[in-house]
Amino acid sequence: MTVRPIITLPDEKILRAVSKPLKSVDEHARAIFDDMLETMYDAPGIGLAAIQIGVAQRMLVVDLAKDGEARKPLFVANPEIIWTSDEISDYEEGCLSIPDFYEMVDRPKEIKLRFLDRHGEATELHAAGLTATVLQHEIDHLNGVLFIDHISRLKKARVIKKFQKADKLGKL
Repeated sequence: MTVRPIITLPDEKILRAVSKPLKSVDEHARAIFDDMLETMYDAPGIGLAAIQIGVAQRMLVVDLAKDGEARKPLFVANPEIIWTSDEISDYEEGCLSIPDFYEMVDRPKEIKLRFLDRHGEATELHAAGLTATVLQHEIDHLNGVLFIDHISRLKKARVIKKFQKADKLGKL
């Protein structure tokens, strides 16, 4: 397992790429999952999409275990949200690709997800609360969408400009 560099703003060319479906969950895919998990734990974070490490495949990992709890990683390939609740929840989101910026985002409170697990088995999951939020956030990444796309245009423009300026000054 390898900790890989995380792609951050202002590198929107990669972060905005739409990821391609995984043909199968084979040894190569499992190795990518393992690298993603190590990278996420090292960051530290609770979710990571493959595109955030430069791999344009529809893969993501999530682990909501708190410090001191046993890790419970979820490996997701080719996710498809097949149902969302009408009820909305708001959560202060952050992103490993947009470090040190947090903002409230509204998303469906519950979702039903269809995906392939780490072994290539077709799986369905009903997720609520933080799990639903993180899954939606990571699936957005696979579709080239960042969480800042869910906030006001003014705030989004300020964040992008801040990261462009930091990049020019060599502070990223």
